[in-house]
Amino acid sequence: MQETTGQKLKPRKSWHDLPVESTLVELNTSPAGLSHEDARERLKSHGPNRLPEAPRRSQFVRFLLQFHNILIYVLLGSAVITAWLGHWVDTSVILAVVIANAIIGFIQEGKAENAMNAIRQMLAPQAAVLRGDERHTVEGEKLVPGDIVLLEAGDKVPADLRLLQTHGLQVQEAILTGESLPVEKHTQPVAADAALGDRSCMAFSGTLVTSGQCKGVVVATGQATEIGRISGMLSGVETLTTPLVRQMDVFARWLTLLILLVAAILLVFGYFVEHFDFTVMFMAVVGLSVAAIPEGLPAVLTITLAIGVQAMARRNAIVRRLPAIETLGSVSVICTDKTGTLTRNEMSVASVITCEHIFAIEGTGYRPEGDITLTGSTVTPEAHPLLAELGRAAALCNDAALHELDGVWTVEGDPMEGALLAFSGKAGMDGGDERRAWTRTDAIPFDSRHRFMATLHHDHENHAFIYVKGAPEQILTMCKEQRTASGGTEPLDAACWREKADGVAAQGQRVLAFAVRPLKPELTVLEHADVQGSLVLIGMVGLIDPPRPEAIVAVAECHTAGIRVKMITGDHAGTATAIGRQIGLTNANKVLTGADLDRMDDAALAAAVLETDIFARTSPEHKLRLVMALQAHGMTVAMTGDGVNDAPALKRADAGIAMGLKGSAAAREAAELVLADDNFASIAAAVREGRTVYDNIKKVISWTLPTNAGEAMTIVVALLLGTTLPVTPIQILWVNLITAVTLGLALAFEPTEENTMRRPPRPRNEPLLTGVLAWHVVLVAILFLCGVYGIHAYAIDRGYSVELARTLALNTLVVMEIFHLFFIRNIHGTSLTWQAVRGTKVVWLTVGLVTAAQFAVTYLPILQAVFATESVPLLDGLIVIGVGVTLFAIIEIEKQLRLRLRTMRTA
Repeated sequence: MQETTGQKLKPRKSWHDLPVESTLVELNTSPAGLSHEDARERLKSHGPNRLPEAPRRSQFVRFLLQFHNILIYVLLGSAVITAWLGHWVDTSVILAVVIANAIIGFIQEGKAENAMNAIRQMLAPQAAVLRGDERHTVEGEKLVPGDIVLLEAGDKVPADLRLLQTHGLQVQEAILTGESLPVEKHTQPVAADAALGDRSCMAFSGTLVTSGQCKGVVVATGQATEIGRISGMLSGVETLTTPLVRQMDVFARWLTLLILLVAAILLVFGYFVEHFDFTVMFMAVVGLSVAAIPEGLPAVLTITLAIGVQAMARRNAIVRRLPAIETLGSVSVICTDKTGTLTRNEMSVASVITCEHIFAIEGTGYRPEGDITLTGSTVTPEAHPLLAELGRAAALCNDAALHELDGVWTVEGDPMEGALLAFSGKAGMDGGDERRAWTRTDAIPFDSRHRFMATLHHDHENHAFIYVKGAPEQILTMCKEQRTASGGTEPLDAACWREKADGVAAQGQRVLAFAVRPLKPELTVLEHADVQGSLVLIGMVGLIDPPRPEAIVAVAECHTAGIRVKMITGDHAGTATAIGRQIGLTNANKVLTGADLDRMDDAALAAAVLETDIFARTSPEHKLRLVMALQAHGMTVAMTGDGVNDAPALKRADAGIAMGLKGSAAAREAAELVLADDNFASIAAAVREGRTVYDNIKKVISWTLPTNAGEAMTIVVALLLGTTLPVTPIQILWVNLITAVTLGLALAFEPTEENTMRRPPRPRNEPLLTGVLAWHVVLVAILFLCGVYGIHAYAIDRGYSVELARTLALNTLVVMEIFHLFFIRNIHGTSLTWQAVRGTKVVWLTVGLVTAAQFAVTYLPILQAVFATESVPLLDGLIVIGVGVTLFAIIEIEKQLRLRLRTMRTA
């Protein structure tokens, strides 16, 4: 039953399975289109043909949320307390760290909501429609279901259309399906469960008409379209927090709890057991708490990530969210799109089939240069005349054109025909010269119904030829002879040709056949009868979107690093399998299609996703399910892609990586990283940088916690024992101020360690504070206590003043932190190498600054008065350095014993 005009039409789950007549009845329209009044009424009920804007938080709220972190709360509380105590320098440092951290987070992490707007810009601004049987151009937003839309080559499809009439129609649907080639369209209905890429009677909003013409009826607008459905999925996809953010949150909670607990215990102990004055005890505990909190840690971590941003930018990886850097370094599986990511997204002739040989064609892109090889040896077109004739046919039976700009070759027209022109150049033919020598006088355009294209040509010497190209099975029925290697003809061996074509197609190549027929020069009009059963088959070509050579190397490097690579594409299973083999995927012979995934429940999918590395004919929902299935196994997942169809999975993945050159704006906005060169090889380099960043973050923490613990314990032990403080609180705060922002910062610039890409990915739930690190904190804190109290006891025993004893203890504390820095630079190997000792420029710069500052505090009278220090004799200074060397030797020996024990356990 038809709807009345003013009512909203009932939505259907699918339109591609309905015949044309039934579609028009369901939509209450006709081939003449809607009346203007009907269109206005439907616009009121259905709304404009645009996607809704994503809800946005206010800028103020976004900024305030940057402070929502327990460690930040403790730092703000510490700033208040230090201000109350009059330590204005510490207050300023803490507040500067907190505010800088908030500003950086606000700028870097506030762009995700732009993904929806990027998709909205993909809808066509105008459309040609029939209204009242008259053609009108209307704004794309005013299209309604039931409108009859007219499209031709170069138009962007303005809404989801059920096609009513087509003529040689091909549509580029890569943004939705990932399929490299334009898709042929017709009007016959297809199965209700057909995959998105197989719905050949539909044209989807946001896709591009590459050739032909069509008339279609609008069946969905705005959010009801396929691209609208993806935008809805994108807005509903949960963005996962990164491992670093999650671990830092847990780490900050436990650290805060520990510091507050120790402070409370000391306060109770000092007041009730040692009977100290409450005010004095409270001030000492507050000073201890401020010293124990690593207030420089957020700033150093942020700077470490920022340095990683610069390093990745040099590797053509642009970071949009800071924490995503270390996430990429922890990935255990990369889900990658095929088209434009592993492949070049440029068609290329890879094989040529003649009656006797199968040639391989080298060269990349549309540059008309490259070798032709036969069984591994390079051959020339002159030695094989069939190559030249095939090259001439490829150039003349062709509507595309190649252009060169600054050494870059691009195609104007169908990418497949551009690839044929490039092959023509490799076969020794100049396409421009051939077209000038052979004037095209008539043509039969390609049409999906007859599956071939034919062109009629005349030269200036009164010769005429018909060149035909098309699907091999169609061309073979039109031929009665085949060209021989010597240039003559012989009867057609169709079975042999089919066998060769099937072999090339099994390699994921699309096969086209070429044929020729000489004619009398008087013929100037080309009819279908002229090409039926009278052609001579010249040969066939196999076309493919070739894999990037560097992608093959990058995939192998990822496998070495313990990272699985899985291809998820909307292309055909055969093509995906062929590319998978060429790039070296682990299980390249096993492939699951979108239809297979639809038949699986979540449990079956969770099992299959571990055993399968190629997924073909997938939809956006499939990509999202696959990412979530891998995450359910505790894997850290990176997803690469370039189309709108990839955006939901990019957003859901732990690390979304978009293509910067050929990727859609929607994909870039949904991702955390963008590859400036669209090169999968850049991902392996970015993973290496990500691992380096995480190693450096771990080094910063491994250096900060033990030194802070050592500083704090000097006060704690003195309070517990009721003895004189070996280092005063103001001296502790000085050490915190001068070392945290210098020595700790130096670790942010550490280069990549050896074998970084030979280590397996770290577990997703691995905490920053591991058992090994906890033991290291305890060991170093004890050694710090021994060093500080030992040098203090030595000074008192020598009869030095309390001030000189404390000065020696203060310098011992700083020297031990410097030697601890050289130890921590190599957490996965030995520190006893020349490269380790040589360090980096940043390390020696910071050591020099700290040394100069300590000399100033120790020997300048004005600072001696402030910090209650005295000049240190030379011999005692050497003893202080000896304490640092002893610390280094002990912890280095302990590390080597621990590494040897681990090796013995795993052997």
